Amino acid sequence: MVSLRSMAAGAGSVAISLLFSTVSATFQQDCAQLPKELKIPNATVWFSEFVAAGTNLSLPDNNATCMQPSQVVGADICRVALYVATSNRSGISLEAWLPRNWTGRFLSTGNGGIAGCIQYADLAYTSGLGFATVGANNGHNGTGGGAFLNNPDVVTDFGWRSVHTGTVVGKQISQAFYNKTHTKSFYLGCSTGGRQGFKSAQAFPGDFDGIVAGSPALRFSYLTSWSGIFYPLIRDAGPTGFPPPSAWPAIDASILAQCDLIDGAADGIIEDPDLCLFRPEALICPKGASNTSTCLTGKQANSIRKLFSDLYGVNGEFIYPHMQIAPGILEAVYAIYGKAQFPYTTDWFKYAVFDNQSFNTNDISPQAWEVAWDKNPGMTNTWQGDLSAFQGKGGKILTYHGQADPIISSTISPLYYDFVSSTMNLPSSSLDEFYRFFRISGMGHCGTGPGATFIGNVGAAVASLDPDENVLMAMVRWVEKGVAPDTITGTKFMNDTASLGVAFKRAHCRYPYRNVYVGPSGGDGWKNPSNWNCTTLN
Repeated sequence: MVSLRSMAAGAGSVAISLLFSTVSATFQQDCAQLPKELKIPNATVWFSEFVAAGTNLSLPDNNATCMQPSQVVGADICRVALYVATSNRSGISLEAWLPRNWTGRFLSTGNGGIAGCIQYADLAYTSGLGFATVGANNGHNGTGGGAFLNNPDVVTDFGWRSVHTGTVVGKQISQAFYNKTHTKSFYLGCSTGGRQGFKSAQAFPGDFDGIVAGSPALRFSYLTSWSGIFYPLIRDAGPTGFPPPSAWPAIDASILAQCDLIDGAADGIIEDPDLCLFRPEALICPKGASNTSTCLTGKQANSIRKLFSDLYGVNGEFIYPHMQIAPGILEAVYAIYGKAQFPYTTDWFKYAVFDNQSFNTNDISPQAWEVAWDKNPGMTNTWQGDLSAFQGKGGKILTYHGQADPIISSTISPLYYDFVSSTMNLPSSSLDEFYRFFRISGMGHCGTGPGATFIGNVGAAVASLDPDENVLMAMVRWVEKGVAPDTITGTKFMNDTASLGVAFKRAHCRYPYRNVYVGPSGGDGWKNPSNWNCTTLN
């Protein structure tokens, strides 16, 4: 016999089930109806669709060069895709991912390189955390810059207008769908995405409350100039003038022998490469050496010194800082730049700077570097030191840079920080109120590497959602609770695989502090983050 209590419980279950079904149906119905609710000037809504959590979303329209045919979706979302004209000859493709579990937060993602690729992985990561998230294609499709040719409007989209337009439109979409205004607005990007974050702070201080900008491509025209020096350096040195692969392990060993212990720990990771005064001449083969495969000629040592030297241009003007010194950097440089001119450099100078498909980028002169800087296509230089408008409206910036980055010199980030400090006439104690920069030792370009690089900057690098260990959640806590991060603790997993367990953790210091090992000598005490201390630079 069924009791009254069980019948009541059953009725409650049915009621809850019906309620859930109603809510579920309403979310999906609202998503389907959204295009009718949107009144966005110069916009064409292609579609809105419900996508269930766990779906491996096929992306058949994503340009093949973006190399992302699909994306796993982490939460139930309403996916909206549209085109927004930005001029009579340019526009952006935009997607908004609106989660069912919305926290009230809005977020815009950035881009990479000179690419027109929506960062779907970032859309999935952040919408899965409850952000109403937008991403755009930077005003063109694919990883190349051909669309810049004779169309400065497309270059302007790349420089700043894509992110700003996407943010303005994205907030309108979020407002229409949820029928309420977002509570706080955030930004997340790395590389070009890092530059876009700083550009937003410089030019559109009202767009975001919190900006997480990684490995920023600042001084962009000079960065692309610097990127263009490595191919001719390696080419002109030839096989006898540039160290062969057989010598690379010896060079790495010498880098570590000269610089690893500056931070106090022999862990194979250089905490602050700017303190490393590496002498490649120490590897020159002694006279009469029988085995020269692991030592250098004077010409080869000179090539390495050029590699690790600052770049100067016309009349000795400083252009861009040196490639940072780290084990493995030589192999990375050769792989990226050794066989052909860097493609971003080629496309930028051909299509954005000179509007000339025949321009020879294999040897770009210092005079051409100056033309690029002075022209500042799309206002991309992003070297403005006055962030007072962003500071004044209460905005926060958290930036990080890997200290083994072979694509954007990690030294550019402290240079910009110091430039802001001197421009605004503020010491670090005052900058700390709104602008904090973290050096991530042993990190390559935007991630990976031998260091504790899992810091939550992308979904694939999440070790924890604890704000002490996740840069995005650290920014949320800073904006919403006023708790600024003093360190960001990164994790290194065995073989970079979480299921294999933690290899070590490290609390990365904010600039101008640097990490110094204070634990017991010998052994693996360096794996314990409590054995490190953030100290001020001398």
